[in-house]
Amino acid sequence: MKICCIGAGYVGGPTMAMIANKCEQHTVTVVDINQARIDAWNSDDLPVYEPGLFEVVKACRGKRLFFSTDVDTAIREADMIFMSVNTPTKNYGVGSGRAADLRYIERCARKIAEVAESDKIVVEKSTLPVRTAESIKRILESNSNGRNFQILSNPEFLAEGTAVEDLEAPDRVLIGGDQSPEGKAAIEKLVEVYATWVPRERIITTNLWSSELSKLTANAFLAQRISSINAISALCEATEANVDEVAHAIGTDSRIGPKFLKSSVGFGGSCFQKDILNLVYLCEYFGLPEVADYWNKVVAMNDYQKHRFARRVVSTMFNTVSDKKIAVLGFAFKKDTNDTRESAAIYVCKDLLEELANLAIYDPKVTEDQIYRDLGVAEDDARVTICTDAYEATQDAHAILILTEWDEFKALDYKRIYDSMHLPAFLFDGRNLLDLSKLREIGFEASGIGRG
Repeated sequence: MKICCIGAGYVGGPTMAMIANKCEQHTVTVVDINQARIDAWNSDDLPVYEPGLFEVVKACRGKRLFFSTDVDTAIREADMIFMSVNTPTKNYGVGSGRAADLRYIERCARKIAEVAESDKIVVEKSTLPVRTAESIKRILESNSNGRNFQILSNPEFLAEGTAVEDLEAPDRVLIGGDQSPEGKAAIEKLVEVYATWVPRERIITTNLWSSELSKLTANAFLAQRISSINAISALCEATEANVDEVAHAIGTDSRIGPKFLKSSVGFGGSCFQKDILNLVYLCEYFGLPEVADYWNKVVAMNDYQKHRFARRVVSTMFNTVSDKKIAVLGFAFKKDTNDTRESAAIYVCKDLLEELANLAIYDPKVTEDQIYRDLGVAEDDARVTICTDAYEATQDAHAILILTEWDEFKALDYKRIYDSMHLPAFLFDGRNLLDLSKLREIGFEASGIGRG
């Protein structure tokens, strides 16, 4: 087959690269109207940082994997079209702040209807609210002119930082489609693509609506676990318990399990908050206010955790950080990615800027431009300095904040750092990454999340 993916972002690029890498019999073209992004995919400096991704792209780029801005040609020639465009939270009109903004999905569907000259299998790859496929189907069928369009839902379950591993050996691949003979045939076409390298028992097929809702529900359940342990972390600090010990104790219960019980300054990323707010809006729309309120509390707890961390920094540093240099180590929402969407670091930094702190920020993968954009400050703002390494950021600092769990932060020479700081030297570990007892032996006034 000829496969086309509309959207060259965090999902479309890596997913199509893996399909092209594993399926030598198919040709895959990733298209985007953003010329700079396509140029980056065709270079040695990919727009998405994921361990192992460059090697996968390089192995098949120019052979059976192509990146282009020629959207029309790719659509016309494709047998199967993946829709992997952005679905941000609406910031206008009905559902603002909660509902998914589906204008890009609709534009995508209308473009397919306008350009396609033959039957197509259209695959939802973006994270979408339940029953979005109905809207896509109506747009395509209303403009079919004798062409047949089959709509499938194939949500991604990638974790940024381990996307290549997740694509190589997924827990499951979920494919939803119409349960008509034509729909089942389309499902089987996509099953055959993944079955090239994924065991058949890990490929789950459902109806369209179950597939769409499963993605939102999975992210909501994972975020709920993080917010739950973060709520307990506040209680641990008040009672001198250790949240890591509590998490280990409950994680050994086979009914609970140990995953996603790592307390931190708060979760971020492109999916969790967006999908939960989308779920809240859907529950309200379908007349389920109590259910909506339940899931909204997961987001509220996450916001509380981020602001609580910033307040703790201020209160510990004698109730003022005005004109003090605060070293911020890590700005991405998690390690091994350059993605900053909904990163806890953004919220903590903004809170500290409101307290008139001076920030020295270092992240090994996030660009200067991205940090300035996320904080909403100009590049010449004297309050924010972007540093080239951790030692530059911590030189003459009053405090250090660990906001991303990059492995390199564990290997730093903290005695050297301590000797270069103002005293008392504070360290706030927002990821529970470091050994606080060793830091205290050096002389730091060190604290973590949910532990002394």
